[in-house]
This record gives sequence, structure tokens and C-alpha cells, in this order.
Amino acid sequence: MLKDVLNGLMERYQQRVPDVGAVIAAMIKEGIITQADDIENDHIAFRTMGVPQLGVQSLEKIFLHYGYTKMDKYHFPAKKLDAWWYAPSEPQYPRIFISELRVAELSAAAQTIIHHYTDEVKTDPVNALDLDDSKAVDAFLHSALWQTPTLADYKVLAAESEYAAWVIYNRYYLNHFTVSVHNLPPGYNTVADFNQFLEKHGFHLNDSGGKIKTSPDGRLLQSATVAGMITATFSGGEQFPIAGSYVEFAERKVLPAFAHLPASEIRREHRREGFEAGNADKIFESTYAAQTKKSS
Repeated sequence: MLKDVLNGLMERYQQRVPDVGAVIAAMIKEGIITQADDIENDHIAFRTMGVPQLGVQSLEKIFLHYGYTKMDKYHFPAKKLDAWWYAPSEPQYPRIFISELRVAELSAAAQTIIHHYTDEVKTDPVNALDLDDSKAVDAFLHSALWQTPTLADYKVLAAESEYAAWVIYNRYYLNHFTVSVHNLPPGYNTVADFNQFLEKHGFHLNDSGGKIKTSPDGRLLQSATVAGMITATFSGGEQFPIAGSYVEFAERKVLPAFAHLPASEIRREHRREGFEAGNADKIFESTYAAQTKKSS
């Protein structure tokens, strides 16, 4: 069931995010991988609104049902976000990262706009799902939970919280998936090397806080493409370019206790686990105008 849900997410995500197919095609052409399935997906991420009936407490029920374990919490004060990550029951599945906007901390005007849409959701929609029906879950994760916003409302939200604007239009749309670069062949198995490969092939990288975001312990390094722009159709038929989704890249270094292991024996549990708020804070900006306007 979990595999079916993840496949459904990735299928639609690839259709809408040209960089996914383009990165995979470039990797195959360069001989880094032979097929897309050779890529280890480090994690996938979702964005949510922190309002009654929705938010993390609702969406997480799906993944907890599929055997995920809720792990650490992260705070992003400036962006007014909280987030948690979830560990899969088996290492072949990606970690999951779910963030949530603290709506109550926004201006009264922004809160009014958000609640105008989210108040349509009267009960927690996940409670009505048969979580053992992977097709129903897949359909839910790509359904519109509230009406399509107006362009005017989108612009008001974007001026205060680009995260809020992204979610009000995209809902639970998959925000990104992440290539585990440390499992790639030498010459491509560090974020620094992989970034060079990406830029050689014309991909634009998020440079907020530097193109490589590094945890204080130096063992989690991340980078990301800048989200491509999509033509969004708003309520009333107005069209406007907005940020879509993006692709992330992660390098998890081997922990000191396992440094003696030969490369052939190193598995996921031997590497740096979890996430880093400082890294994620900058990765969020892959959909922000300060980044997207550089690549447009």
C-alpha cells in the first residue's frame, strides 16, 4: 500500500516538475545511474496549514498508519513554521518531512483569507479515508480540499508569507523529493561534486545561505534546485506564473562510530540521521521569489 501511494505521488510530481525528469535523464546520460530506480530517495516533503481539521495532525495519520514513526520537531520562527520528520519502518522507503504554517501568527488580513478557504473543511478529511485503500489515499493527496483561490488573495498572502501562498494554491502537492547523493559513484557522491554536475547541465541552484547548506556537525549537506515556474489558473480563470516544486539533494556522512566500515557495508543506519533546521530554513526558499526570479 505504501509503495502504491509513494508511486502515485512521484508520478504526478514528475509530470509537473520538469527538473525531475531532466535531472534523471542527465544522470543516465552521464552514466551515473542506469535507470531512475537506482536513485535512493532520501526524503519527501509536504507543506500544510496549521488550522483546525488540517495541518500536521491530520496528514501525519496517513504515514503513521503505514508504519512511520514521528521523530524530531523543528521550529522556524521567522517563517512562522513548525515541522516534524518521520522515519520509515524499512530503509527502502523515504523519510517524510511535514511542515505546518502557524496561521494564528499571521496578520488578521492573512488569517481571514486563509480561513475563507480552509473553513470549508468542517471535519478532518483523513478520518473519512480508508487508509488501507491505497488508491483512495493517492486520490486524496491530489485532491483539492478547498476552492481554488483568487489571484488577488494569492498575492496578498504572498506579500506576507510565500509559504502560505504556495499552500493555498498547491494544497498537499508533493513539495520535493530528495536524491541521496552519497550512494552515487565517486565523482558524484558529494553535494559539492553533484552541484557541479547539475550546474554543468544548466540547472539553477538555490543559493540562499550558500548553494550547499551544511549542518553544524558537518555531517548533513544539502542543496536544491530552484522551483520552476508554472502557469496557475486561479478562480475566475485568471492565470499567473507561480513557483511549482523542486528537487533536493542530500549527503549524509558516515558517523564516526562506523568510519572503519568498508564502503560496501555502509547502510542507512550508519549515516547521519534526521534533519537540521538551519538547512531546511534555506531549502524552503526554493519556492520563494528571491530565488525563482534568478532562474526565470
